[in-house]
Amino acid sequence: MMEKAKLKDMLFLQAVLILYSFASVCSKLASGYEFLSSGFILWYGLVIVCLAVYALLWQQVLKRMPLTTAFANKAVTIIWGMLWGVLIFRESITPAMIIGSVVIIAGIWLVVTSDE
Repeated sequence: MMEKAKLKDMLFLQAVLILYSFASVCSKLASGYEFLSSGFILWYGLVIVCLAVYALLWQQVLKRMPLTTAFANKAVTIIWGMLWGVLIFRESITPAMIIGSVVIIAGIWLVVTSDE
């Protein structure tokens, strides 16, 4: 069972990766506007803010956990992207996407548990 500090670090990592995946949402929303229009600048500005904050927080993640654990978990951004697609863009999840998600989670689990 995970100790409290390790669980806290994992939750922090997931929050950082959610922020990273949200930059892609902002990028897609920016693409719906004419180049340099106010809507484009707003959404693209949010992309830059998200990535700047992510870069700072990612350094904290790397201080708290092994590189293999941190980088293995980066693959979960694909799953967060799927969820953003469903919640914001009304996309549907296919069986292949579910299978892919299970493979990603299994791979992360294998990497993380091998560090212990």
